[in-house]
Amino acid sequence: MGQKKDLTGSEKSKIVRYLAEGCSSLKIAKLLKRDHRTIKRFIQNSQQGRKKRVEKPRCKITAHELRKVKRAAAKMPLATSLDIFQSCNITGVPKSTRCAILRDMAEVRKAERRPPLNKTHKLKRQDWAKKYLKTDFSKVLWTDEMRVSLDGPDGWARGWIGKGQRAPVRLRRQQGGGGVLVWAGIIKDELVGPFRVEDGVKLNSQSYCQFLEDAFFKQWYRKKSASFKKNMIFMQDNAPSHASKYSTAWLARKGIKEEKLMTWPPCSPDLNPIENLWSIIKCEIYKEGKQYTSLNSVWEAVVAAAHNVDGEQIKTLTESMDGRLLSVLAKKGGYIGR
Repeated sequence: MGQKKDLTGSEKSKIVRYLAEGCSSLKIAKLLKRDHRTIKRFIQNSQQGRKKRVEKPRCKITAHELRKVKRAAAKMPLATSLDIFQSCNITGVPKSTRCAILRDMAEVRKAERRPPLNKTHKLKRQDWAKKYLKTDFSKVLWTDEMRVSLDGPDGWARGWIGKGQRAPVRLRRQQGGGGVLVWAGIIKDELVGPFRVEDGVKLNSQSYCQFLEDAFFKQWYRKKSASFKKNMIFMQDNAPSHASKYSTAWLARKGIKEEKLMTWPPCSPDLNPIENLWSIIKCEIYKEGKQYTSLNSVWEAVVAAAHNVDGEQIKTLTESMDGRLLSVLAKKGGYIGR
């Protein structure tokens, strides 16, 4: 009976089957015409299982190299760990070690998306900051719209999952499922709304004014005292439906004109504190990668999340305006972040 070096795949399958039938290793060797020691070795290795992987010690780098990596990470935003280490002429460091080193001095982030600012925009932002530097911002009503979808922003459905657990299944839609347009305002420590724009309505000047009439003026503004209305300043951004001659004239007939209607600099979402409120609401309604099956369900989630924002949080946002104006002036009209 000749000896062969390795067992074939079919021979291994037969050995397993013969063992299940109760055959001894000697009988299996005779049936397969293989050396008895080869059969016994295969059976013993199968019972022992795989050898555990021996963890190799992490590759260490010197303090001097560590300082070079820190400087490179600061100079190369959004670069990969490999690019950063290669720029420092540090080779032979595995990816896991590179990432562990970078976690102590940096974090993985996406590039921020913001409208471009040219020289004219920056000058207008500075002029705006100077104009309203002495304003009592507790009397300003900050307003804006937000669109929410059934699935939330791309990339939010990510997070840690325990070993051995499967990732939750997410719905995949053919056409995206649409979304809900929400309007709201904040003043001092009070939330105005949120109000839902009727589905399918495109906000032009006429529909925007009609929406304000039905939602803002009838449901909130008319309940306020005459002294409140006299002192309130209405803020809206420069969306075409907001800044048109039709909308401006319509608001003037409602008594919101001249100093009661705040002028707004171009490309300045970072100056509007209600943008931070939208972030709070979106983080709440889309946490843990939550999805929605209908527009009504996502609207109900928006209302619940908005009502969970307490007055202190809103007051923190509205009181941040003095600091934002000073930051705009310090950065000569540049972006200040949010």
